[in-house]
Amino acid sequence: MNLLEVTNLSKQYGHDLLALQNISFSVQNGEFVAVIGPSGAGKSTLLRCINRMIDPTDGEVVFDGVQMSKLKKNELRMQRRKIGMIFQHYNLVSRLTVIENVLHGRLGYKSTFAGIVSHYGKDEKKQAFEIIEMLGLTEQVYKRCDQLSGGQKQRVGIARALIQNPRMMLCDEPIASLDPSASKVIMDYLRNISTKLGITCLVNLHQVDVALNYADRIIGVNKGKIVYDGPPNLTPEEVYMIYGSAAGDLIFDVGGQHAS
Repeated sequence: MNLLEVTNLSKQYGHDLLALQNISFSVQNGEFVAVIGPSGAGKSTLLRCINRMIDPTDGEVVFDGVQMSKLKKNELRMQRRKIGMIFQHYNLVSRLTVIENVLHGRLGYKSTFAGIVSHYGKDEKKQAFEIIEMLGLTEQVYKRCDQLSGGQKQRVGIARALIQNPRMMLCDEPIASLDPSASKVIMDYLRNISTKLGITCLVNLHQVDVALNYADRIIGVNKGKIVYDGPPNLTPEEVYMIYGSAAGDLIFDVGGQHAS
């Protein structure tokens, strides 16, 4: 069953920049899909159009049977509960602790007042601690997030998304700021989340070899268009089709080391 259907999606900025051009694809429930392509290809714009962080110019996104463009503000807020978002630069509140940042993932379930006063129930706190333990952050639970390493911060970001109880995770360059060791840890966690919890993952990546190692399927984007959609066994010709003349410089293994 398809959890996500994207049909003829386009996004134009101003008169000149067409970031996405008639993008169409579907994603099945529990699938792990890597979106690859050069910088400026439209990968981040695509993710943000899916959860309507930005509105597309044309086309349609149907998630979990709901047409996203038709949703009013409160309806969109409720639908976004099912979509976890993980960012390259973490988007944490640095002065707050790990547990406080993770519980922020529950804000979509709260009234404005309950969110302001940080009122969380016993079950929510229990779930937060369980997720923190699952992600290997128990010793950091009461540390401020500005005291954490980059890999630890990204695991907090994953925990914050998981506590939403999402159907799908959108991951925008989740390892771009990390060293090789931390990158592998993050990708292993994301893969396990998809495999063991059945959560659909749509992951933007620069590193071709990471996509080949972890994804069920690869979508290649160049200049706002899908130029490849298929299994994770790209030929050199297909890599070149996605990346063009920069292809030779953009094939990396986990963490950004050049593939041999």
